[in-house]
Amino acid sequence: MQFDSFSQFYRYYLTQHSNSVCRTLHFIGLTLVLAVLAWTIATGNWWALLAVPVIGYGFAWVGHFGFEKNKPASFGHPFYSLASDWVMWWHMLTGKVPFSGSIAGPKSA
Repeated sequence: MQFDSFSQFYRYYLTQHSNSVCRTLHFIGLTLVLAVLAWTIATGNWWALLAVPVIGYGFAWVGHFGFEKNKPASFGHPFYSLASDWVMWWHMLTGKVPFSGSIAGPKSA
């Protein structure tokens, strides 16, 4: 599947995250990634960075394979998918994408 822009991909990405448990697991995983990054900087324990991909992908993949029942978008579009993970995290934090229920796309600002 080809996309002409990040915006077009993000609309597709949201359709791949229609399950609220999947979205919530993404949010938890990315929040833990931020916590590990902060802890790493605070303590200087750079080995903790090895946990970042395990936490980030682990929560997301449980959401996709266990609840969404689809293949993560990162398999086909890794860079757009990584950016979309953080955009969706921000949209969930700010209420533009709900934690529960279905989504049609982010609410306009």
